[in-house]
Amino acid sequence: MASEEELQETRRNKIGALKEAGTLGFPNQFRPTEAMSDARRAFVELACGDPEEVQVLPEESDLGGDEESIPLFGRVVAKRGPFLVIRTPFGDAQALVRKDKLTEEEQAQLKAMDLSDHVFVTGPAIKTRTGAAAISARTYGHVGKSIAPPPAKWHGLKDVEKRYRERYVDLFSNPDVAKVFRARTAIVSALRAFFDRMDFMEVETPTLHSVRGGATARPFNTHHNTLDLPLYLRVAPELYLKRLLVGGFDRVYEIARCFRNEGVSTRHNPEFSMIEFYMAYATYEEIMDLTEELLRELDTAVRKRFPELTEERTFSLETAFARVPMRQVILDAAKDAGHALSLADLDDEAKARAFADSLRPTLPPPEQKLLDAPTLGHLIFALYEILGEPRLTKLYRTEDDSASLPVFVTEYPFEVSPLARKNDEDPRFVDRFELFIDGREIANAFSELNDPDDQADRFRAQLEAKARGDEEAMEFDSDYINALMHGMPPAAGFGMGVDRLVMLLTGQASIRDVLLFPLLRPEAS
Repeated sequence: MASEEELQETRRNKIGALKEAGTLGFPNQFRPTEAMSDARRAFVELACGDPEEVQVLPEESDLGGDEESIPLFGRVVAKRGPFLVIRTPFGDAQALVRKDKLTEEEQAQLKAMDLSDHVFVTGPAIKTRTGAAAISARTYGHVGKSIAPPPAKWHGLKDVEKRYRERYVDLFSNPDVAKVFRARTAIVSALRAFFDRMDFMEVETPTLHSVRGGATARPFNTHHNTLDLPLYLRVAPELYLKRLLVGGFDRVYEIARCFRNEGVSTRHNPEFSMIEFYMAYATYEEIMDLTEELLRELDTAVRKRFPELTEERTFSLETAFARVPMRQVILDAAKDAGHALSLADLDDEAKARAFADSLRPTLPPPEQKLLDAPTLGHLIFALYEILGEPRLTKLYRTEDDSASLPVFVTEYPFEVSPLARKNDEDPRFVDRFELFIDGREIANAFSELNDPDDQADRFRAQLEAKARGDEEAMEFDSDYINALMHGMPPAAGFGMGVDRLVMLLTGQASIRDVLLFPLLRPEAS
C-alpha cells in the first residue's frame, strides 16, 4: 500500500498533465454567475429531494439536443464508472461524464482528476437507469487540485480528535457535521432578528479589560506593551453594557466572544460566545416570559430548516417552563433522595449545617469541600449544586412524564450573586434566575443592582473572597461605581451561552461539536 507521501507525490505529478491540458493545478478563472449558482442549487435540491420529481426528467437516450444546460460544480467525492459524485453546500449530486462528449483538452483534464478535486460540468439534467438525477456532461473543467487524499472511501472522518484538529476535512467529508454549523448560523441570525424586532440596539464593547468583572470566573491575563498595562481578556460584557443603560440606551445586546481560564469539558471551552441583553424598566420575572418566547422562536427556526437535528429529544419546549425557588429545589431533591428536610431547616444555619454534615460521608472530596461554606447563603447554594441540580430533569417533567421541563431556578442567595438586586421582601435572596434545560445551565438573568453603595459593598466582599483564595472573584470596578452614581434606571439583564444553546437545539452532546475550531493541545512533533 502506498504511503501518504507517495499518494501526494502522485497527485502533484498530475499538475503537469493539467498544464498540458490547458489549465493549471490551481487555476483562478472559474467565476460562477448568480444565475449559475441558483441553477446548481435548484438541481442539487431536486437530486436530493422527492424521487418522484426526478421521474419527469428524460433519460440520456431521450435527449434531443436542445435541453437547458445546467451547471454543477464542487468537490468530487466518488467516481463510479462514468459517474462523478460532486459535493456542494446543498448536498451531493451526480454527473455522467462520458469521454466521447468532451473535447481532447477536457478528456485530458478528466484523466488527471483525483478524488477530492474541485471540478465543473455543464449539461442537461437526466434521470439514470436507477432513477437518480444526474447532469449529462457536455463540458468538463478542472477547478482546483487536492494534493492530500480524502478520508478512506469517503466513509467520513471517524477519529474524533482528528475531526476537531482537521475540521476543514471533517466538514467536507461529514455532511451531518456541516449541517450543525449551518444550523448554528441560522440560530445566531434568529437571535439577532428577535432582538432587533424588539427594538434592542446591538453594540460592541471591549474585549480587553483593565479590571476583571462581569462574572465570577478566572480570567486570561495579557499585557499591552505600549501602555505597559496589565489587561484581562473579558469574562463577560456585563458591566460595559450596563454603563450604556446609564448613558440612555434603554435596550442593548451584544453577541460577545468571552474567555475564561477554566477546564475543558463537554460543556466548557475556554473561548466561547454568549449573548447578553439589558432592558430598562423590566424585572427578572418579565425576562422569564421573554426567554420562553425567545427559545421557542429559535427552536422553530431550527425545526423548520433542520428537522432531523431535533428528532431525539428528552425535553420539551412546548409547555410552560417550571419556575422553582432554589430552596424548594433542595427540598424536592432531598425528598427524592430519602432525606427528611424542611424549609425551616434551611433557614436555620445550625440545622442546615447539621444536614450538610450528614451528607459528607456519601460525597466525594470536591463536594465535601463545597459544604465548607463561609455563610448560610453559600451553604444553600452548595446543597443546591450537590442535591438539586443533578436531579432537575427527574424532578420537573411534563404531565405525561414523557420529557423533562426547562426549569427557571429562582431566589439565589445574595452572597453568590454579586451583581443582582436584593429582593425587597427578603434581602437574603436576590431577584435572579438560572435556566436549566435537559440538565444543562443555559441562561442566567436578574433584576439589576443599581444602588452604587450596595454594589460597592458587594465588590468589597468579592475582594475579601479573593483574599481568601477565590481565584474567580471579581475586582473592585471604581469606574462602574461612578457610572451607577450617575443613575442607572431600574433594569433586568440576561446572559446565555450561544454554544450551549446550539448544543441544546441541535442535539449535540459536546461543546466541541458546535465550535468550528475548539481549543486542543498541540500535537506532538
